Amino acid sequence: MPPIAVIDFETTGLSPAMGDRATEVAIVLMEGDQVVDRFQSLMNAGVRISAFIEAYTGISNEMIADAPPASEVMAQASRFVGEAPMVAHNASFDRRFWAAELERLGLDCAPANMHAPYACTLLLSRRLYPEARSFRLGSLAAFHDLPASGRAHRAMADAEVAAALLARIQRDLERRYGVFDCDHALLVKLQKAPKKKLPDAIRNHLEALKAGMLNPQSRSACAAITPAAVSTTRA
Repeated sequence: MPPIAVIDFETTGLSPAMGDRATEVAIVLMEGDQVVDRFQSLMNAGVRISAFIEAYTGISNEMIADAPPASEVMAQASRFVGEAPMVAHNASFDRRFWAAELERLGLDCAPANMHAPYACTLLLSRRLYPEARSFRLGSLAAFHDLPASGRAHRAMADAEVAAALLARIQRDLERRYGVFDCDHALLVKLQKAPKKKLPDAIRNHLEALKAGMLNPQSRSACAAITPAAVSTTRA
């Protein structure tokens, strides 16, 4: 199964459209449920960090002053991800900053992964674990008793926890629905499906595999899905 890149940003605010910039990025490469590589760096985007954000993330203006330029870090991060499909917790946030920071590189040819689709562990958790009291990353980590990996709201610690949550989601898809080695394309479909429609989404994905409508990577990754498992396991 090809690797998946689990990414997390720390930033100066909520929206690059409002001038907010990334201050740290971390990426965890996973093959199956195993971490096989990591990338992490602070970055200097030339903007100041507010006292609130400094208290929230622990990243100070002094730390950023000594960090490499954002353009250098993002170019390295894009090369590190390569063609790996991407995952994040609350992925709409990380996807916006990923695209905005890469766009600032001003390259004649944008990186192929600049607008890559993301699977979102928050959206998937809402469908698989409706009984959870909160869908914040820390709350879901406590709900599943996932190991902590450092200070929350630092990029590598959060990326590691999101990777552990992804592995738990994949195990539960196998246990509940008979989906073995679930690929990224199916995760993206499931995060858009209503909870009661998850078996239908899995079945439709399997039928598309059989019809040859999906790429070879998806066909090999989900070859172990069985119609019987999809139709008989609980939602």
